[in-house]
Amino acid sequence: MEFVRLGTTGLQVSRICMGTMQFGWSIDESDSLKVLNAAFEAGINIFDTADVYSNWVPGNPGGVAETILGKWMKNYHIPRDRVVIATKVRGKMGEGANDQGLGRVHIFQAVEASLARLKTDFIDLYQAHSPDENTPIEETIQAFDDLVRDGKVRFVGASNYNASQLIEALLKSDENKKVRFETLQPKYNLLQREEFEAELKQVCLKMGLAVLPYSPLRGGFLTGKYRVGKPLPKSTRAESGARYLTDPNITVLDKLDEMSKSHNSTVAQIALAWLLADPVVASPIIGATSVVQLNENLGCLAVHLTTQEINILNDLTNWKTVNAM
Repeated sequence: MEFVRLGTTGLQVSRICMGTMQFGWSIDESDSLKVLNAAFEAGINIFDTADVYSNWVPGNPGGVAETILGKWMKNYHIPRDRVVIATKVRGKMGEGANDQGLGRVHIFQAVEASLARLKTDFIDLYQAHSPDENTPIEETIQAFDDLVRDGKVRFVGASNYNASQLIEALLKSDENKKVRFETLQPKYNLLQREEFEAELKQVCLKMGLAVLPYSPLRGGFLTGKYRVGKPLPKSTRAESGARYLTDPNITVLDKLDEMSKSHNSTVAQIALAWLLADPVVASPIIGATSVVQLNENLGCLAVHLTTQEINILNDLTNWKTVNAM
């Protein structure tokens, strides 16, 4: 496993981040623990979760993924200094007026709840899950700064921020000499590039933010399991993945097929290798519903695309060209 520095910090994280959104949703607790063990044994040291995972599922109150992660660390005696725990705050966690958002009251309540579920005294990376237009950014930053000073949080990051929101937060941190975002979690993959590349990428490069892309395989579509004329895979998200079977995307899949054969790899490994080849990307967040799937995806670390191959994939998925048509 390779490691990279997290933003401007001295913290080293694995080049692949283990996502947990599927825990308690598409896989049960027992299988989740198996995946976590396999990830740790493979050298992954950063694990990403969120307090809301996965309260959109009937019967899931949220906090389930954090709880499973906490049980894993406790029951398997995982040394706390060997793992980097990243979780997120912002989503609705109750029916009260202050049970969501990035206000000081909710952040302080949410961090205590996350610490309890994770069975830990501190969170390595505490991230704003999305912006909160109803709360001044100064209040959010001050709350994060206090948590860092109290030792409950080591570093803070952002997710789903646009360029102007991210710049505003970073400038306010600098102006007030407060803790600043060290990471950004954008949705970013071979088929969804514009949202990140249009403006956010340059901000991250200039300000030294580590990029932790989520949905690096576009919800499973870039694994190659969706094909024209073939039955949909057995998955809770199969219907949503099928809608990406457009002519341009099929052309991309064909090229990924070709490259995977030349590298003796899988389509997913090529798609992940494309992300890893970008210097701004620190650690793509992958989800896995089985140990087999996890190990297959980790094979991307051994795939090194040539400059020509990267350029071919860039041209095929160039959003500037598509928008100009």
